[in-house]
Amino acid sequence: MSLKALTILGSTGSIGASTLAVVQRHPNRFRVFALTAQHNVEAMLAQCLVHKPRYAVMLNEQAAEQLAGRLKAVDVETEVLAGPAALAQVAAHPETDYVMAAIVGAAGLLPSLAAARAGKRVLLANKEALVMSGRLFMDAIRESKAELLPIDSEHNAIFQCLPSQGGKQGVERILLTASGGPFRQRPLADLYTVTPEQAIAHPNWSMGQKISVDSATLMNKGLEVIEASWLFASPLEQIEVVVHPQSTVHSMVAYNDGSVLAQLGNPDMRTPIAYALAWPERITSGVAPLDLFAIARLDFEKPDFARFPCLELAYEAHARGGFATIALNAANEVAVQAFLERRIGFMDIPRLIRDVMKLADAGTPVQLEDMIIQDQVSRSASSSWIKNNTAL
Repeated sequence: MSLKALTILGSTGSIGASTLAVVQRHPNRFRVFALTAQHNVEAMLAQCLVHKPRYAVMLNEQAAEQLAGRLKAVDVETEVLAGPAALAQVAAHPETDYVMAAIVGAAGLLPSLAAARAGKRVLLANKEALVMSGRLFMDAIRESKAELLPIDSEHNAIFQCLPSQGGKQGVERILLTASGGPFRQRPLADLYTVTPEQAIAHPNWSMGQKISVDSATLMNKGLEVIEASWLFASPLEQIEVVVHPQSTVHSMVAYNDGSVLAQLGNPDMRTPIAYALAWPERITSGVAPLDLFAIARLDFEKPDFARFPCLELAYEAHARGGFATIALNAANEVAVQAFLERRIGFMDIPRLIRDVMKLADAGTPVQLEDMIIQDQVSRSASSSWIKNNTAL
């Protein structure tokens, strides 16, 4: 069996680190060809020392210079590249077989698209690629005959539950599970005073800050609804979100004969990563076996749009089509960052997104940063801003 060369876009993040953990278990199957990161020199240096990739790409040029100097000092021959063009270069490189697309946000779109156009096996953990340009991305996959394997635990579960012969014979519904995040049962009035530390404390999964906030607002699940629609060629009315606090059932597929197939497992991203790396085979991932007796119960609830307005906004954006999903994603990225910087409140995130979508519908240029600054001024001027913002 020949070694498969792997490029990891976003190797210093949680998905990248989990991918490397799986790869280390199977040195006879995979070799690391290229690693990429934004600016974390220390983490990238450590990965290069272990995996000896041919290329290491830093999006930040100053970080690239630092990394190159550090690698030279320890006689590691990894070539260091810098900038967005280098991300696309290693993703589409002729020697790359598989590309793990794990860069968070819109920054991951172009290198992921480059991998798709180059006919690679694309392990897609960057949902924004489909949210922002679903038709373009799926067309690139078809035209190049690339392989697209979803990494999100929910989409990976759906992929495993769909008919093995391909297509969607007999499929009636796709049931996309959501944990409900840390605020599933918190009183609505309390959500206006949520802190970033509380929002990123996910009860089940260990993730980066941005995706953790998205999970708290359920925007993450909204983006996954859009992603599922493109991945599985399914209309919105066929995709149902189910809140499942235990995060044990990762998603389900309901069939016209009354059957519901589910994929279960511990909440650990190494499982879908291993499945996608070895598909159609299965390999060990390092994840502990699921103990159903320890879990003891599985609960399911309908999502509350009043508590999670971002989920409803995602459905609306995909139904509108056009630039609506681009506006949704862009507004969410900026609003979440502003919340993490304590410049806006938690419930300002969906309100700002809704405002941006309305302006985008009207063809009005949007200056979201100005809107955030106006919010800060208004909040400073009124000690009762929480009471005055009890509805979107």
